[in-house]
Amino acid sequence: MSWSAEEERNQLREQDCLFCKIVHGEMPSTELYSDEQCMAFNDINPVANVHVLIVPRDHVTHLTAATEQHEQLMGHMLRVGARVAKQIGISDNGYRLAINQGVDAGQIVDHLHIHVLGGGQLDNLGTPRGSM
Repeated sequence: MSWSAEEERNQLREQDCLFCKIVHGEMPSTELYSDEQCMAFNDINPVANVHVLIVPRDHVTHLTAATEQHEQLMGHMLRVGARVAKQIGISDNGYRLAINQGVDAGQIVDHLHIHVLGGGQLDNLGTPRGSM
């Protein structure tokens, strides 16, 4: 099988991807949910009292890299977010589902993921740093 240069770069990216390592059991995590499409686990650097990440098992770098083929997966991940919020007891008082797209939005790991944030009052959404 002959790989293109882009396929080789993608393979290397997946091998170095923190979330791919977690999904494949190569790194530990506090797993809260898992199925054939995605996995949910606690963020190791939480920005809220409750901070869970929902990660697709397939390596998709970011939201703009997702295709029409990923639409069902994205809907599934949103439903998993609601399921996990209920499971951990934050659904009644409220929670936030967020996707950071790119560096300016705070995306640190180049693997698409949804943040489930809750467990107390959350700050304003979309306020530029230093403006308050």
